[in-house]
Amino acid sequence: MDGRGGTNGPKDLATAEPDDAVDQRLGETVRLLRQRAGLSIQDVANKTGLSTGMISQLERARAMPSIRTLRLLSIALDVPISYFFESSDPADVPRYIVRKTNRRLLRLTASGVVKEALTPEGKGQLELYELTLNPGASSGTDFLQHTGEKAGYILSGSLRLWLDNQAHLLEAGDSFRFPSIVPHMFDNPTQQVARVIWVTTLREDRGAKSQDR
Repeated sequence: MDGRGGTNGPKDLATAEPDDAVDQRLGETVRLLRQRAGLSIQDVANKTGLSTGMISQLERARAMPSIRTLRLLSIALDVPISYFFESSDPADVPRYIVRKTNRRLLRLTASGVVKEALTPEGKGQLELYELTLNPGASSGTDFLQHTGEKAGYILSGSLRLWLDNQAHLLEAGDSFRFPSIVPHMFDNPTQQVARVIWVTTLREDRGAKSQDR
């Protein structure tokens, strides 16, 4: 079987996990990954620059993370950010293919961002996503830095990409690529929903730490 699904579209928000279930699953995932790595909450705080209180709240489903926070956690816990996504149906899922009906979702309701994984589960050299940004949605309030590269293509709407404190307003048809070590964040400053194809390569130095600016 090649895992081809039916004719319906990908999981929509009406059939996705409720918000409290999303928070609970994310918290449990962070806690289990931390314990599997043999790290204390303080260890993770030291690696990410996040407070111990924030990490504890995330693990207990008392706080909803931003994209920036999840990226910091994925680096500290040495997993792709896709580990935090909803699980896909394992039945008849091909190893190297992602059907539209089998995309895994990550809904960050506090940030107004929905990420759909376009790459299969498991570790690889790059991560490919489709991002949907509601009006006012953002990656967080702080800049992120890590090694590797990022690239993207604006499918519709507008994306404001901040690179080293300089804002670039990108429209449908625009694209970008930059070294991930450049301080960066993004948001949707318009009243229209934006959709973006987003590519992230894994960091080159496994020991590199993220920095805020």
